[in-house]
Amino acid sequence: MTSQPIEFSAADGYVLHGTLWSPDAPPRALVLIHPATAVPERLYAGFARFLTERGFAALTYNYRGIGASRPARLGALQARMRDWMELDVGAATAWARQAYEGLPLLAVGHSVGGHAIGLSATTPHLRAAVLVAAHAGSTRLITQAAERLKVRLILRVLGPLMSALLGYVPGKRLGLGEDMPAGVFREWSRWTTLPHYFFDDPTLGAAERYAKQQLPILALGFDDDPWANPAAIGLLVSYLTRAAVERRQIDPHAAGSGPVGHMGFFRSRPGTVLWPDVADWLAQALDTPRTAGRPSLSIAAGNPA
Repeated sequence: MTSQPIEFSAADGYVLHGTLWSPDAPPRALVLIHPATAVPERLYAGFARFLTERGFAALTYNYRGIGASRPARLGALQARMRDWMELDVGAATAWARQAYEGLPLLAVGHSVGGHAIGLSATTPHLRAAVLVAAHAGSTRLITQAAERLKVRLILRVLGPLMSALLGYVPGKRLGLGEDMPAGVFREWSRWTTLPHYFFDDPTLGAAERYAKQQLPILALGFDDDPWANPAAIGLLVSYLTRAAVERRQIDPHAAGSGPVGHMGFFRSRPGTVLWPDVADWLAQALDTPRTAGRPSLSIAAGNPA
């Protein structure tokens, strides 16, 4: 296995930084790993290495404003959350298509990275995709009252206040991962107030975009995730009306993975239990001919979805 730093430019010229992970033998496919909100690519390194052991190449990268893609002055960066899903995800896919012309492309999207699978105009170039803890992020869907109050306090009070003072949102201090551009935070915060999350934003056209996607999708949820609960995941995937969606709701205790929550799938300890099934699903998707207009499926594993 080898890892190689790379950089590529989005359609608006913004330069993004990532890492290409390659197996020793020619890869069977390349897996794009789209990160969660304000999460740097290093979280996904272990998963990328594992994929190379299964014969896949993998691309990890940082959205604009995050990790190695952060500019010298974060407060000066003009960006929205949709730019991550449209421009940055699109740029990663375009780079992969050019660098590995003719090689099948797959994607694993974590949280907002999973949202991008439904939104991106480049998704038709994928053979299949896995959504990890991707959910409609309306805070009213958080069932635990204390967690709902905490999230609303951060998104609607503390975050906007810190953004006004600093010009960016100090995500590290607020427990939101890395620091993030103010414009990204503002759009995200606004979407969380809407009953159907960004599907209620008429400027995004999310419902129409989701309805166009026609690929096999595996949607993973975990019983100890307070945000991506079954109802929130169900709302998101309900808009994928032409995709073949398989849902798996996993009880970490029963699976023997240890705690997973919203972030733990990509950590090594849960990964030793959870990653092999995902790699098997991706391999099977490669071997299954893709057909247009496949009906949507809902298949639970572990607990009912």
